[in-house]
Amino acid sequence: MTQTASVIRLENVEHRFGLRKVFQNISMTVTSGQTGIIMGANGAGKSTLLKIVAGLLPPTTGKVHIEVNGVALDAAGKRKQIGYVAPDLTLYRELTGAENLEFFANLRGITLTHEDLKNLLTRVGLRGRGRDLAGTYSSGMRQRLKYAFALLGDPAILLLDEPTANLDVHGIAIVEEILDTHLKQPGRVAIVATNEPREEGWGSVTVRLGQTD
Repeated sequence: MTQTASVIRLENVEHRFGLRKVFQNISMTVTSGQTGIIMGANGAGKSTLLKIVAGLLPPTTGKVHIEVNGVALDAAGKRKQIGYVAPDLTLYRELTGAENLEFFANLRGITLTHEDLKNLLTRVGLRGRGRDLAGTYSSGMRQRLKYAFALLGDPAILLLDEPTANLDVHGIAIVEEILDTHLKQPGRVAIVATNEPREEGWGSVTVRLGQTD
């Protein structure tokens, strides 16, 4: 189904680990066709905030509202409509690249045809490598495979944590093409967590997190 409108809204989000306050009073609204940018130094809480947006971690206080086609997403809706790329996303080294994609697709209730697999691997620059074990992939190839995972089911929302980590110039160009193509489709949004000035330029809306002691 074609998405016609999406919105991600953060309202006064705060998070603590025990007594340590990671960030507070974070508000941001990202709507269709936009990329939200979460900037901050290492340890400022970028990954934590992105996990809160994805529904993987609850905020200590504040609210996150995600809506697609006028419908607020529950946990099941987020699993269907969010594509997520992050450094701590685990791939199975003992499976091939294609087997990893098939495994994660099955978990999300998605059936992949041979053509689907070929198209996904081609899009992320891994055509011809789908039968290779993920354990033999370079760090850059594993990062590309994570993008293929994120694109499963053609989600309305992309959440990208350190999106170009371990990628060469060609890999970075692939990520930029993926993001550009995604946002040109109706009802698509993205949020990128980064400390790279180049990637800040991808955004329409930016929040900055301060380094905590």
